[in-house]
Amino acid sequence: MNKNVNIISKIVPIMLAFFTMGFVDLVGIATNYVKLDFSLSDMAANSFSIMVFVWFLIFSIPTGILMNKIGRKRTVLISLFVTFLGLIIPFAIYGKISMIASFSLIGIGNTLMQVSLNPLLTNIVSEKKLPSYLTMGQFIKAIASFIAPIIATQAIVYFGNWKLLFPLFAFICLIAFVYLLFTDIKEQTVEETSSSFMKCIALLGNGIVLLLFIGILVHVGIDVGMNITAPKLLIERTGMPLSEAGYATSIYFLFRTFGCFAGTFFLARFSVRKVFIVSALLILAGISGFYPSNSSIAIYICIALVGVGNSNIFPIIFSNALSLTNKKNEMSGLMIMGIAGGAIFPVLMGLASDSINSQTGAVIVLTICIAYLLFLISKIKLVEK
Repeated sequence: MNKNVNIISKIVPIMLAFFTMGFVDLVGIATNYVKLDFSLSDMAANSFSIMVFVWFLIFSIPTGILMNKIGRKRTVLISLFVTFLGLIIPFAIYGKISMIASFSLIGIGNTLMQVSLNPLLTNIVSEKKLPSYLTMGQFIKAIASFIAPIIATQAIVYFGNWKLLFPLFAFICLIAFVYLLFTDIKEQTVEETSSSFMKCIALLGNGIVLLLFIGILVHVGIDVGMNITAPKLLIERTGMPLSEAGYATSIYFLFRTFGCFAGTFFLARFSVRKVFIVSALLILAGISGFYPSNSSIAIYICIALVGVGNSNIFPIIFSNALSLTNKKNEMSGLMIMGIAGGAIFPVLMGLASDSINSQTGAVIVLTICIAYLLFLISKIKLVEK
């Protein structure tokens, strides 16, 4: 009993940290409000996503090296502190430059956290129980992604200030930092072997690895692109105000969360390849439905389809990549760098939307993304369980 209580006392701050990991997804609703507040074009507004996701390309491998030197817990603490700084900036100083600084710090903090938090969990629970706890962590992370647009909307309705979500999340981040700081976690000794950018990039010499890496870029592009574009579609097609259209992001993450849990059962019963195909077809159905949809109900259904479909793409591609080599650390670092797709595709969506003065441009870019995932099925033999 005492052992279980001790484990739970250490799990709680870890799960709270997972919750703060989801703060990165507030970039979607925040981008829409920043666009409105500063009268920005789609391309300019979507460019803010670069400030969040480009850091995965730059800091993923250095974070692994840092973690070997100072430990996993200290790396997570640094990530929480950096995230906290990013969250307090918009409420203290609100402008284009301050928002760039805020998004940058949130992106750097999230990169540090993505690399270090999962390994920290392995110091607390057994390898047998690790998958269930990781699933729990992803679920808790998704809650933060789900509630961010709701908080922003309610802050507008009751207080006339959507930015109130930043100090609220900052306060939660501070609690997570203090809780973890005073939690005793004994870390395993890490061998002094470090990855490097060159070792990771060298893996791209394998054609299959290159295709998988692009698959991660595309998956994250769809994820962030939907996060930003869904509210804009509702505003453009139905005339809905942003205060209401912002809920579209919550719907996307709600169904994405549902898809994650459903995927754990389907992956246990069916082949990975079949789950991947069904997932890709659901995304295709949702994105295709955006073209003719002009009612809020139809758009919401399409958003839900994309959310469910895109929920299991990352773990399937990621596990396939790891199965291709014994250089797990290098491959893991490379695939995490692929999250930088969140900095590339939203900008392309903004350019496409501005060029035809319609969000249909963004939908076209999303269509190209899902076309690549369908192409991936024909070119790669997905690993079966």
